[in-house]
Amino acid sequence: MDDLLLANRNGAAFWRALGPARGYELIERPGFLAALDPVRNGLRVVITSPQPSAVDLAELAELQQRPWPRISIEDPYGVVPPRGPAPLTPTRSPVMIRRAAPLPAPAAEIVHVQTEEQLAAVDRIVVEGFPLPHFQPYGSAAAVPAGLLTTPGFDAYLIAVDGQWAAAGATITQDDVAGVYFVTTLPEFRGQGLARQLMYAVLNQLDPLPVTLTAAAPAQHLYKSLGFTTIAEATWWSG
Repeated sequence: MDDLLLANRNGAAFWRALGPARGYELIERPGFLAALDPVRNGLRVVITSPQPSAVDLAELAELQQRPWPRISIEDPYGVVPPRGPAPLTPTRSPVMIRRAAPLPAPAAEIVHVQTEEQLAAVDRIVVEGFPLPHFQPYGSAAAVPAGLLTTPGFDAYLIAVDGQWAAAGATITQDDVAGVYFVTTLPEFRGQGLARQLMYAVLNQLDPLPVTLTAAAPAQHLYKSLGFTTIAEATWWSG
């Protein structure tokens, strides 16, 4: 299967898990998946086809015209122009994939999340460290809600430093591919290599599946050093 299709399938699986756990309405069509939250997260879209139908494009255009608090459209194929009532800003982020290969065992203790308390720690790290301003202050709403604990294919991980939760990440596994999301270190613990240790544990856990992710600029060097290669430059429209 095409690597970009693998990554897209996993991105859609991520929102099929996260959207309902947050209480969002989902709309899924052959060409896109949309998660709808009129209060906080707004309209979140993943384009899932290089050739969306005219019907899909018309529905997506109608969705963009609604009054959302924010809009975010992930378009790895570069095929959908934004049509919202206000200008949207484009950014480019690499979509990456890694085939299974040996890695060192992590030197730090990695906690595989099992409890709501642990998942709440993941939520705090993601909201404050990523950061996610529309979920701040922390506790006003869950970005990584407790319902994910019982979602098939979802896993989350934590690292503690001196008894304090310091870094976190999550994965979604579906069929023949896994995806990595929300890899985050709180600002006061950065520079200690925690993200690398977390990725050692996660990638060893996911072996032998191919693993995909979309890399933020500060983390691209780390992911390349772990064996990830870029398969596309996705356009993200936001506003």
